[in-house]
Amino acid sequence: MRKKELFEFVIRYFQETMPVAETELEYKNPFHLIVAVILSAQCTDKRVNLITPELLKRYPGPKEMAQSEPAEVFEYIKSCSYPNNKAKHLVGMSRKLLELFDGKVPDDVNDLQKLPGVGRKTANVIASVVYQKPTLAVDTHVFRVAARIGLSQNAKTPLATEMQLMKYIPLDLVPQAHHWLILHGRYVCTARSPKCEKCGLQEVCNYFIKNVKSIEK
Repeated sequence: MRKKELFEFVIRYFQETMPVAETELEYKNPFHLIVAVILSAQCTDKRVNLITPELLKRYPGPKEMAQSEPAEVFEYIKSCSYPNNKAKHLVGMSRKLLELFDGKVPDDVNDLQKLPGVGRKTANVIASVVYQKPTLAVDTHVFRVAARIGLSQNAKTPLATEMQLMKYIPLDLVPQAHHWLILHGRYVCTARSPKCEKCGLQEVCNYFIKNVKSIEK
């Protein structure tokens, strides 16, 4: 199967089986989401959703968080991974947001990366989820799923995976495709013991063909 046909097959499958695909992080506005995404690094969305209500009640916007100190923010987020660094990032991000963008979360990926704690992946998430920009964040789930299926080949970095995926996914579907791959990786194509028996991509998936079907024979 040619690469273009593979992407068409996978996209059609997800359109039929996952017509609604969106972030599982809970948020009310762009500032809330950028806080949640920073907290989500190497931490589950479920844990982040437990942390953010009290955190954002105390700091509902960048002005309130900018006036705080990392040590105070730490007390609200200490149950997540790397709370010390994330507390510094959240305060720094809020201060820079006020300084550079008058407190408004920008929609440009390059502008977003000027904020502490915001790398390319986080910037792509914000631009995609909030502003529906055709940006594709590659986290561990997207990186794994794309490689296993064969959507990406020999990609050693998230950026390389992103570039390969963007060649074949129609721009208007990129925001949704990001969630398709994440959710598929989170619930079906898991890192350990992927649930291949529940997956409708068996006939085109490199991982299944090489590691499951060949053994069954």
